[in-house]
Amino acid sequence: MDLKVEDIKTPKDCNLICGTTHFIKTAVDLYETLVESSPSIKFGVAFNEASGDCLVRSEGNDEELRKECEKIAIQVGAGHFFVVLIKNAYPINVLNRIKNTSEVCNVLCATANQVQIITAETSQGRGVLGVVDGFKPKGVEDEKHKKDRRDLMRKFNYKL
Repeated sequence: MDLKVEDIKTPKDCNLICGTTHFIKTAVDLYETLVESSPSIKFGVAFNEASGDCLVRSEGNDEELRKECEKIAIQVGAGHFFVVLIKNAYPINVLNRIKNTSEVCNVLCATANQVQIITAETSQGRGVLGVVDGFKPKGVEDEKHKKDRRDLMRKFNYKL
C-alpha cells in the first residue's frame, strides 16, 4: 500500500467541500442541490466514478470552478470521491443539503482552509483515508478573541 498526501489548491475566495459518494448521478444531484440553495451561489462539482468507464463526472454553474473541481478530482484519484467548490456562499448554507443527497456517503471536510487529502493506493485503486483541514491549535481564546469571533458572526449576518 502506498500512502500519499495531496496538497489541494483552491481558487481565491472559495470554500471546498469533499467526501465520498456512490453512484453515477452524483454530479447531477449535487448540481441540483446547490443551485436550489441560493440564487447567488457559484459552484463546480466533480465526482470520480469507481467502475465502468471510471471517468471524472462534473457539473456546475461556473466554468472555472467546474474545471478546478475536475483537477482536484484527478489529483486525489480516489474512486467515489466528490469535490465541490463554492463562491458567494458558505458551507453552512449548503452542507446539510449535501449530506442529505441520496448518493452522498459522508462529508470529509467543508472549509476555506488549506487542505491536505490523505490517500492510500493498493493494487485495486485509490481511496481517501482522511483530510488535514487547517492547522494545530495555538492556545485558548481570551475575551478579546471571543468578542472578535462574535463580531465576525455579525459581519456575516449570522447573528443579530
